[in-house]
Amino acid sequence: MSTVVTQPEVLAASARELQAISSDMEAGNAAAAAPTTQITPAGADPVSLLTATTFAAHAELYQQVSAQAAAMRQMLEMVLNISARSYDATEAANAAAVS
Repeated sequence: MSTVVTQPEVLAASARELQAISSDMEAGNAAAAAPTTQITPAGADPVSLLTATTFAAHAELYQQVSAQAAAMRQMLEMVLNISARSYDATEAANAAAVS
Protein backbone atom coordinates (compact mmCIF):
# COMPACT_ATOMS: atom_id res chain seq x y z
CA MET A 1 0.00 0.00 0.00
CA SER A 2 1.37 3.41 -0.92
CA THR A 3 0.97 6.48 1.22
CA VAL A 4 0.80 10.05 0.00
CA VAL A 5 1.80 12.79 2.40
CA THR A 6 1.23 16.40 1.50
CA GLN A 7 0.61 19.71 3.17
CA PRO A 8 -2.32 21.54 1.56
CA GLU A 9 -1.21 24.86 3.05
CA VAL A 10 2.13 24.51 1.26
CA LEU A 11 0.34 23.87 -2.04
CA ALA A 12 -1.84 26.93 -1.51
CA ALA A 13 1.17 29.06 -0.55
CA SER A 14 3.00 27.87 -3.66
CA ALA A 15 0.04 28.86 -5.80
CA ARG A 16 0.05 32.34 -4.27
CA GLU A 17 3.79 32.71 -4.84
CA LEU A 18 3.42 31.53 -8.42
CA GLN A 19 0.64 34.08 -8.97
CA ALA A 20 2.89 36.88 -7.65
CA ILE A 21 5.78 35.77 -9.87
CA SER A 22 3.47 35.53 -12.87
CA SER A 23 2.09 38.99 -12.23
CA ASP A 24 5.59 40.48 -12.09
CA MET A 25 6.66 38.66 -15.25
CA GLU A 26 3.56 39.74 -17.16
CA ALA A 27 4.08 43.35 -16.10
CA GLY A 28 7.70 43.23 -17.24
CA ASN A 29 6.79 41.64 -20.55
CA ALA A 30 4.07 44.22 -21.16
CA ALA A 31 6.48 47.06 -20.37
CA ALA A 32 9.09 45.63 -22.75
CA ALA A 33 6.68 44.90 -25.61
CA ALA A 34 6.57 48.29 -27.32
CA PRO A 35 10.26 49.23 -26.98
CA THR A 36 11.41 45.86 -28.31
CA THR A 37 8.86 45.22 -31.06
CA GLN A 38 8.77 48.74 -32.50
CA ILE A 39 12.45 49.32 -33.19
CA THR A 40 13.37 52.25 -35.40
CA PRO A 41 16.19 51.52 -37.83
CA ALA A 42 19.43 53.28 -36.93
CA GLY A 43 19.81 54.56 -40.48
CA ALA A 44 18.13 54.60 -43.87
CA ASP A 45 20.36 51.87 -45.28
CA PRO A 46 19.12 48.32 -45.97
CA VAL A 47 21.35 46.76 -43.27
CA SER A 48 19.87 48.99 -40.55
CA LEU A 49 16.36 48.23 -41.76
CA LEU A 50 17.02 44.49 -41.83
CA THR A 51 18.64 44.56 -38.38
CA ALA A 52 15.73 46.46 -36.84
CA THR A 53 13.22 44.15 -38.52
CA THR A 54 15.07 41.07 -37.28
CA PHE A 55 15.22 42.32 -33.69
CA ALA A 56 11.53 43.26 -33.81
CA ALA A 57 10.65 39.80 -35.13
CA HIS A 58 12.59 38.16 -32.30
CA ALA A 59 10.83 40.40 -29.78
CA GLU A 60 7.43 39.51 -31.25
CA LEU A 61 8.26 35.81 -31.04
CA TYR A 62 9.33 36.30 -27.42
CA GLN A 63 5.99 37.96 -26.65
CA GLN A 64 4.12 35.01 -28.19
CA VAL A 65 6.14 32.43 -26.26
CA SER A 66 5.78 34.52 -23.12
CA ALA A 67 1.99 34.53 -23.51
CA GLN A 68 2.02 30.74 -23.82
CA ALA A 69 4.19 30.46 -20.71
CA ALA A 70 1.78 32.73 -18.83
CA ALA A 71 -1.10 30.45 -19.77
CA MET A 72 0.86 27.45 -18.50
CA ARG A 73 1.63 29.22 -15.21
CA GLN A 74 -2.06 30.02 -14.79
CA MET A 75 -2.95 26.37 -15.33
CA LEU A 76 -0.31 25.27 -12.81
CA GLU A 77 -1.62 27.79 -10.29
CA MET A 78 -5.14 26.46 -10.80
CA VAL A 79 -3.98 22.85 -10.36
CA LEU A 80 -2.12 23.73 -7.15
CA ASN A 81 -5.21 25.44 -5.71
CA ILE A 82 -7.51 22.57 -6.70
CA SER A 83 -5.08 20.04 -5.24
CA ALA A 84 -4.84 21.93 -1.96
CA ARG A 85 -8.63 22.05 -1.62
CA SER A 86 -8.91 18.38 -2.58
CA TYR A 87 -6.34 17.29 0.01
CA ASP A 88 -8.06 19.46 2.64
CA ALA A 89 -11.44 17.91 1.86
CA THR A 90 -9.99 14.39 1.95
CA GLU A 91 -8.30 15.03 5.29
CA ALA A 92 -11.56 16.40 6.71
CA ALA A 93 -13.51 13.39 5.44
CA ASN A 94 -10.94 10.98 6.88
CA ALA A 95 -10.95 12.77 10.24
CA ALA A 96 -14.75 12.65 10.33
CA ALA A 97 -14.73 8.94 9.50
CA VAL A 98 -12.30 8.18 12.32
CA SER A 99 -14.17 10.28 14.90
